[in-house]
Amino acid sequence: MSASAQVVRVAMWSGPRNISTAMMRAWENRGDCAVSDEPLYAHYLDRTGLDHPAREEVIADGDTDWRRVVDSLLGPAPGGAAVWYQKHMTHHLLPHMDHAWIAGLRNVLLIRDPREVVASYVKSRATVTADDIGLPQQVALYDELHATGSPPPILDAGDFLRAPEPHLRALCDWLGIPFTARMLHWPPGRRDSDGIWAPHWYAHVWESTGFEAPVVKQISLSGAAAEVAEQCRPHFERLHAMRMRVE
Repeated sequence: MSASAQVVRVAMWSGPRNISTAMMRAWENRGDCAVSDEPLYAHYLDRTGLDHPAREEVIADGDTDWRRVVDSLLGPAPGGAAVWYQKHMTHHLLPHMDHAWIAGLRNVLLIRDPREVVASYVKSRATVTADDIGLPQQVALYDELHATGSPPPILDAGDFLRAPEPHLRALCDWLGIPFTARMLHWPPGRRDSDGIWAPHWYAHVWESTGFEAPVVKQISLSGAAAEVAEQCRPHFERLHAMRMRVE
Protein backbone atom coordinates (compact mmCIF):
# COMPACT_ATOMS: atom_id res chain seq x y z
CA MET A 1 0.00 0.00 0.00
CA SER A 2 1.35 3.43 -0.92
CA ALA A 3 2.12 6.01 1.75
CA SER A 4 -0.56 8.22 0.19
CA ALA A 5 -3.20 5.52 0.68
CA GLN A 6 -2.25 5.11 4.35
CA VAL A 7 -2.88 8.77 5.22
CA VAL A 8 -5.87 9.35 7.49
CA ARG A 9 -7.71 12.14 5.66
CA VAL A 10 -10.17 13.81 8.01
CA ALA A 11 -12.66 15.89 6.01
CA MET A 12 -14.61 18.15 8.38
CA TRP A 13 -17.65 19.48 6.53
CA SER A 14 -18.97 22.61 8.20
CA GLY A 15 -20.82 25.80 7.41
CA PRO A 16 -19.39 29.26 8.10
CA ARG A 17 -19.25 30.85 11.56
CA ASN A 18 -18.75 27.56 13.32
CA ILE A 19 -15.79 26.20 15.31
CA SER A 20 -14.12 24.71 12.23
CA THR A 21 -11.05 26.95 12.45
CA ALA A 22 -10.56 26.25 16.17
CA MET A 23 -10.90 22.57 15.25
CA MET A 24 -8.21 23.09 12.61
CA ARG A 25 -5.94 24.49 15.33
CA ALA A 26 -6.55 21.42 17.48
CA TRP A 27 -5.62 19.00 14.71
CA GLU A 28 -2.59 20.99 13.57
CA ASN A 29 -1.30 21.00 17.15
CA ARG A 30 -1.20 17.18 17.28
CA GLY A 31 2.26 17.12 15.76
CA ASP A 32 1.49 14.37 13.23
CA CYS A 33 -1.18 16.23 11.28
CA ALA A 34 -1.15 18.52 8.24
CA VAL A 35 -4.11 20.86 7.71
CA SER A 36 -5.75 22.45 4.68
CA ASP A 37 -7.96 25.50 5.05
CA GLU A 38 -10.99 25.49 2.70
CA PRO A 39 -9.18 24.28 -0.42
CA LEU A 40 -12.28 24.63 -2.62
CA TYR A 41 -12.93 28.27 -1.68
CA ALA A 42 -11.20 29.80 -4.71
CA HIS A 43 -13.22 27.66 -7.10
CA TYR A 44 -16.42 28.51 -5.23
CA LEU A 45 -15.87 32.26 -5.47
CA ASP A 46 -14.67 32.12 -9.07
CA ARG A 47 -17.65 30.05 -10.20
CA THR A 48 -20.41 31.80 -8.21
CA GLY A 49 -19.17 35.39 -8.61
CA LEU A 50 -20.12 36.07 -4.98
CA ASP A 51 -18.60 39.12 -3.34
CA HIS A 52 -16.87 37.86 -0.20
CA PRO A 53 -14.21 39.71 1.79
CA ALA A 54 -10.84 39.43 -0.02
CA ARG A 55 -12.57 37.75 -2.98
CA GLU A 56 -9.91 38.60 -5.57
CA GLU A 57 -7.08 37.67 -3.22
CA VAL A 58 -8.68 34.30 -2.45
CA ILE A 59 -9.07 33.52 -6.15
CA ALA A 60 -5.54 34.62 -6.99
CA ASP A 61 -4.00 32.68 -4.10
CA GLY A 62 -5.99 29.46 -4.54
CA ASP A 63 -6.72 26.99 -7.34
CA THR A 64 -9.95 27.57 -9.26
CA ASP A 65 -9.86 24.11 -10.90
CA TRP A 66 -11.84 21.89 -8.51
CA ARG A 67 -10.63 18.69 -10.19
CA ARG A 68 -7.03 19.67 -9.61
CA VAL A 69 -7.82 20.51 -5.99
CA VAL A 70 -9.47 17.11 -5.53
CA ASP A 71 -6.46 15.33 -7.02
CA SER A 72 -4.23 17.07 -4.49
CA LEU A 73 -6.55 16.22 -1.57
CA LEU A 74 -6.33 12.55 -2.48
CA GLY A 75 -2.57 12.66 -3.08
CA PRO A 76 0.39 12.72 -0.68
CA ALA A 77 -0.18 14.63 2.54
CA PRO A 78 1.79 17.85 3.02
CA GLY A 79 5.10 17.10 4.67
CA GLY A 80 4.41 13.38 4.59
CA ALA A 81 2.04 13.70 7.57
CA ALA A 82 0.25 10.59 8.80
CA VAL A 83 -2.99 12.53 9.40
CA TRP A 84 -4.45 15.26 7.20
CA TYR A 85 -7.25 17.49 8.49
CA GLN A 86 -9.11 19.05 5.59
CA LYS A 87 -11.40 21.89 6.63
CA HIS A 88 -14.25 22.13 4.14
CA MET A 89 -17.33 24.29 3.79
CA THR A 90 -20.24 22.16 2.55
CA HIS A 91 -21.61 24.98 0.39
CA HIS A 92 -18.37 24.89 -1.61
CA LEU A 93 -19.71 21.67 -3.16
CA LEU A 94 -21.41 23.30 -6.13
CA PRO A 95 -24.02 21.42 -8.21
CA HIS A 96 -21.71 20.79 -11.18
CA MET A 97 -19.09 19.01 -9.08
CA ASP A 98 -18.86 15.22 -8.98
CA HIS A 99 -18.85 13.85 -5.41
CA ALA A 100 -17.34 10.39 -5.97
CA TRP A 101 -13.98 11.54 -4.56
CA ILE A 102 -15.51 12.28 -1.14
CA ALA A 103 -15.69 8.54 -0.42
CA GLY A 104 -11.88 8.55 -0.27
CA LEU A 105 -11.98 10.72 2.86
CA ARG A 106 -12.99 10.08 6.48
CA ASN A 107 -15.93 12.46 6.56
CA VAL A 108 -17.37 14.26 9.57
CA LEU A 109 -20.17 16.84 9.73
CA LEU A 110 -19.85 19.84 12.05
CA ILE A 111 -23.17 21.58 12.73
CA ARG A 112 -24.27 24.63 14.69
CA ASP A 113 -27.64 26.13 15.56
CA PRO A 114 -28.67 28.20 12.51
CA ARG A 115 -29.75 31.19 14.61
CA GLU A 116 -26.23 31.42 16.01
CA VAL A 117 -24.68 30.98 12.57
CA VAL A 118 -26.86 33.61 10.91
CA ALA A 119 -26.37 36.13 13.74
CA SER A 120 -22.60 35.81 13.36
CA TYR A 121 -22.63 35.70 9.56
CA VAL A 122 -24.51 38.97 9.07
CA LYS A 123 -21.84 40.81 11.05
CA SER A 124 -19.49 40.29 8.10
CA ARG A 125 -21.87 40.21 5.12
CA ALA A 126 -24.93 42.32 4.41
CA THR A 127 -27.08 39.45 3.15
CA VAL A 128 -27.48 35.75 3.88
CA THR A 129 -29.29 32.82 2.27
CA ALA A 130 -29.83 29.24 3.41
CA ASP A 131 -27.25 28.06 0.88
CA ASP A 132 -24.70 30.51 2.32
CA ILE A 133 -24.65 28.73 5.69
CA GLY A 134 -24.45 25.24 4.27
CA LEU A 135 -27.09 23.32 6.25
CA PRO A 136 -29.11 22.15 3.22
CA GLN A 137 -25.87 20.93 1.67
CA GLN A 138 -24.89 19.15 4.89
CA VAL A 139 -28.15 17.19 4.84
CA ALA A 140 -27.63 16.30 1.18
CA LEU A 141 -24.07 15.17 1.86
CA TYR A 142 -25.18 13.08 4.84
CA ASP A 143 -27.78 11.35 2.67
CA GLU A 144 -25.22 10.67 -0.07
CA LEU A 145 -22.74 9.14 2.35
CA HIS A 146 -25.44 7.20 4.20
CA ALA A 147 -26.51 5.67 0.90
CA THR A 148 -22.98 4.32 0.39
CA GLY A 149 -23.05 2.64 3.80
CA SER A 150 -20.68 5.17 5.38
CA PRO A 151 -22.80 7.72 7.27
CA PRO A 152 -20.52 10.38 8.76
CA PRO A 153 -20.45 11.11 12.48
CA ILE A 154 -22.03 14.45 13.32
CA LEU A 155 -20.55 16.88 15.83
CA ASP A 156 -22.74 19.62 17.25
CA ALA A 157 -20.65 22.69 18.12
CA GLY A 158 -22.57 23.43 21.32
CA ASP A 159 -22.24 19.87 22.61
CA PHE A 160 -18.60 19.76 21.58
CA LEU A 161 -17.65 22.94 23.43
CA ARG A 162 -19.23 21.61 26.61
CA ALA A 163 -17.02 18.50 26.43
CA PRO A 164 -14.15 18.86 23.93
CA GLU A 165 -11.96 16.07 25.22
CA PRO A 166 -14.61 13.31 25.24
CA HIS A 167 -15.72 14.28 21.74
CA LEU A 168 -12.15 14.34 20.41
CA ARG A 169 -11.40 11.00 22.07
CA ALA A 170 -14.50 9.47 20.50
CA LEU A 171 -13.65 10.93 17.09
CA CYS A 172 -10.04 9.73 17.24
CA ASP A 173 -11.28 6.29 18.23
CA TRP A 174 -13.63 6.25 15.23
CA LEU A 175 -10.72 7.26 13.00
CA GLY A 176 -8.44 4.63 14.51
CA ILE A 177 -5.79 7.10 15.64
CA PRO A 178 -4.54 7.94 19.14
CA PHE A 179 -5.94 10.93 20.98
CA THR A 180 -3.41 13.42 22.30
CA ALA A 181 -4.03 16.15 24.87
CA ARG A 182 -2.16 18.51 22.54
CA MET A 183 -5.46 18.84 20.66
CA LEU A 184 -7.01 20.74 23.58
CA HIS A 185 -4.65 23.75 23.63
CA TRP A 186 -2.51 25.65 21.14
CA PRO A 187 -0.37 28.82 21.00
CA PRO A 188 -2.20 32.01 20.01
CA GLY A 189 -1.58 33.79 16.75
CA ARG A 190 -1.89 33.28 13.02
CA ARG A 191 -0.55 30.28 11.11
CA ASP A 192 1.01 29.87 7.69
CA SER A 193 -1.74 27.31 7.10
CA ASP A 194 -4.50 29.92 7.52
CA GLY A 195 -6.30 30.94 4.34
CA ILE A 196 -5.49 34.34 2.89
CA TRP A 197 -8.97 35.45 4.01
CA ALA A 198 -8.02 34.92 7.68
CA PRO A 199 -7.69 38.64 8.60
CA HIS A 200 -11.37 39.08 7.78
CA TRP A 201 -12.69 36.09 9.75
CA TYR A 202 -10.13 34.65 12.22
CA ALA A 203 -9.45 37.45 14.71
CA HIS A 204 -11.01 35.54 17.61
CA VAL A 205 -9.23 32.30 16.73
CA TRP A 206 -5.90 34.14 16.58
CA GLU A 207 -6.48 35.21 20.19
CA SER A 208 -7.52 31.76 21.36
CA THR A 209 -5.42 29.13 23.10
CA GLY A 210 -8.03 26.40 23.31
CA PHE A 211 -11.72 25.61 23.01
CA GLU A 212 -13.88 27.99 25.00
CA ALA A 213 -16.99 26.95 26.91
CA PRO A 214 -20.18 27.99 25.12
CA VAL A 215 -21.76 31.25 26.22
CA VAL A 216 -25.52 31.67 26.21
CA LYS A 217 -26.27 34.71 24.06
CA GLN A 218 -29.43 36.65 23.44
CA ILE A 219 -29.94 36.46 19.70
CA SER A 220 -32.30 38.82 17.93
CA LEU A 221 -32.94 38.26 14.23
CA SER A 222 -35.43 39.99 11.99
CA GLY A 223 -36.46 40.11 8.37
CA ALA A 224 -34.60 37.95 5.88
CA ALA A 225 -32.04 36.80 8.46
CA ALA A 226 -34.77 35.40 10.71
CA GLU A 227 -36.41 33.72 7.72
CA VAL A 228 -33.15 32.02 6.72
CA ALA A 229 -32.61 30.72 10.25
CA GLU A 230 -36.11 29.25 10.34
CA GLN A 231 -35.75 27.81 6.85
CA CYS A 232 -32.65 25.95 8.04
CA ARG A 233 -34.17 24.81 11.34
CA PRO A 234 -35.59 21.49 10.03
CA HIS A 235 -32.22 20.62 8.44
CA PHE A 236 -30.41 21.35 11.69
CA GLU A 237 -32.88 19.41 13.83
CA ARG A 238 -32.65 16.36 11.59
CA LEU A 239 -28.85 16.27 11.82
CA HIS A 240 -28.86 17.24 15.50
CA ALA A 241 -30.96 14.19 16.33
CA MET A 242 -28.18 11.97 14.91
CA ARG A 243 -25.26 13.81 16.53
CA MET A 244 -22.44 12.11 18.38
CA ARG A 245 -23.25 11.71 22.06
CA VAL A 246 -20.51 11.17 24.61
CA GLU A 247 -20.51 10.41 28.33
